[in-house]
Amino acid sequence: MINYQKLPPSGNLNASKNRLRYCAQQELLKHAVAAEFNGHGDGFQELVKAHINLGKHCQDTGLILSLNAHIWGSIFPLILYGSEAQKQTWLPDLLSGDLIAGHAITEPQAGSDVNALTATAIATESGFTLSGHKRFITNTPIADALLIYAKLDEKLSGFLVKKQDIGANFSDQPSVTGCASATMGDVILQDCAIPLDRQLGKTGAGGMMIQNALELERAFIFAGIIGIMQWQLDQVVKFSRQRQSNGAHLGVNQAISHKIADMQCRVDTCLLWVNECARLKDAGKRISLASAQTKLIASEAFLQSSLDAVQIFGAAGLLEENKMTGLVQDAMASRLFSGSSEIQKNMIAALMGTGSGYRSKA
Repeated sequence: MINYQKLPPSGNLNASKNRLRYCAQQELLKHAVAAEFNGHGDGFQELVKAHINLGKHCQDTGLILSLNAHIWGSIFPLILYGSEAQKQTWLPDLLSGDLIAGHAITEPQAGSDVNALTATAIATESGFTLSGHKRFITNTPIADALLIYAKLDEKLSGFLVKKQDIGANFSDQPSVTGCASATMGDVILQDCAIPLDRQLGKTGAGGMMIQNALELERAFIFAGIIGIMQWQLDQVVKFSRQRQSNGAHLGVNQAISHKIADMQCRVDTCLLWVNECARLKDAGKRISLASAQTKLIASEAFLQSSLDAVQIFGAAGLLEENKMTGLVQDAMASRLFSGSSEIQKNMIAALMGTGSGYRSKA
């Protein structure tokens, strides 16, 4: 059991890095990782339980986003696509938190459309030269390395870039609101030279790697957020019992009790979806549809419950020391990261054989 009382306080960039490293030191990153890689050797259902517990105790959406970027953006791509030498070189430090990472997909003019990515990689005698501009990349200011996607011979591929590589600039700008402790920034590559052993996966495998990483992220990032939603609900119930209105506690008011009932239903619904993704993964099945559904339903539920929580608290919900207003901003961000709600609907429709993403074989 992790002692969350010892979780370093939030604050600046160093604090964000220390919080992520503390979770790694408590072996939170090792769930659903095989024992051969020094993981716990357990399944995704155990991962879900651990992440829910984290969210319930820390209520830090940014930390949850940062952890998930590290897990699904670097650890699992290495497990799934890395050579034996790459796994031995990178995985121990990634799992221990000695190395902080993530993945860089989005560009200023290209978000969800990976075909529009313009970052390039050129093969040289000693390795590759990368050039391009990535934006809104989680963990960039605190990352030691990032898995960066660029086109090599017009084929989307993955490359491991270290912060100290010449020509690599990991910045802390632009500044964004929502999930602030996740630390986002731009990655600017100007003729960044990396050795041959830094290409991850085969040339042209980038699209498949991105799809796999985002499916996992969409499916399980809300495990931690469910913990926050449960804490949020507990605080609302406690407040409604203590707050008196017309000689009775606030929860007697049907308008309030119905909001609380809706919040409980949302928590339970999100939990069902995340657990379904875990069940499918543990059974070795695909989660393309389930992860998109989970992301859509959970992000919308988090936003509505956050708005309801502020409404129930009233003016007290606007106090600086009250976390509820900040969670509204985080929930707004949750509708956008890992693909917006609209993108999830497009994918769901396409997977059902309809929508703009579907192409008839006729």
